Amino acid sequence: MIDLRYPVGLFALDQDITAKKIEEWIHDIESAPNQLKEAVNDLTEEQLDTPYRPGGWTVRQVVHHLPDSHLNSYTRFKLALTEENPVIRPYKEDQWAELPDSILPIAVSIQLLEALHERWIVLLKSLTTADLEKTFTHPDSGVVTLAQNIGLYSWHSRHHIAHITSLRQRSGW
Repeated sequence: MIDLRYPVGLFALDQDITAKKIEEWIHDIESAPNQLKEAVNDLTEEQLDTPYRPGGWTVRQVVHHLPDSHLNSYTRFKLALTEENPVIRPYKEDQWAELPDSILPIAVSIQLLEALHERWIVLLKSLTTADLEKTFTHPDSGVVTLAQNIGLYSWHSRHHIAHITSLRQRSGW
């Protein structure tokens, strides 16, 4: 039985990070906004306000979470590229998902995600081998290379979009 929390599985970092793998991960990130739009296409307000699993976020909260998280990651990339191993600031995503902007129409966050990814992809595709080895320090998980973070956000995109698509499949939407 699939764990509804992890429809694409837990994040597992491939220790052999090749240029081909980076290219695949960047493609995942690049295609995420369109995949998200497809995943939520024609959902009703009631469906958008349905949790993807018991005790989980609603579809609407998942949609709003994606640009919240990806904005944080984009900022971390820029910090790592312009500072020496900066210590980044984590954020309380569960509390962000409860803030008043989490009830806005999803089009707002889809537009934000599209614009953000347009910029982020230009940045990601410009990274050199040396850039990919640059790091930031996360207070909870330690030192992270930019290459590793690309893999994480490839997974993150697929993970949350699968929350929505698996709910649609289970619910017959």
